Amino acid sequence: MSTGGICRAPMAVGTLTGIVARAGLADSFEIDAAATYDGHAGRPPSLLAIEAAARRGYRIDALRARPLAPEDMAHFAYPLAMDRTHLAAMRWLAPSGLTGRPQMFMKYAPDLGVRDVPDPFGGTNEDFERALDLIEAGCAGLLRHLHSTLAGGTV
Repeated sequence: MSTGGICRAPMAVGTLTGIVARAGLADSFEIDAAATYDGHAGRPPSLLAIEAAARRGYRIDALRARPLAPEDMAHFAYPLAMDRTHLAAMRWLAPSGLTGRPQMFMKYAPDLGVRDVPDPFGGTNEDFERALDLIEAGCAGLLRHLHSTLAGGTV
């Protein structure tokens, strides 16, 4: 989940989709993203996000931003926030009994010591590359977590 759904969110969807496909698990997961701000709803990712993702082999140009809905917290097993403001918004929007389900995305890359993925919107190519570095680390950690969870028989 991200602010406008045109930078971090599509890069995360593209990255995780690519990682699970390379692991032979493309049909095992439903991967989606939503935004706390609906002003970009229906719009494609930013050009710099598309270019940064493409340099790493991720296609995100067909993705479109959509607003976060309360039912997303019930539907998805791992609703993840890119920063603490998103986490607060997700927990506020979550249906009763599911306020603890949303978590921070970077919890899956604890060795980096980073809590938030900085929003590269309006920034440089380097800002998008740095955000994508963090997103790749978080996605790799999430997949490791899912492997161990699935091996244990719980999700």
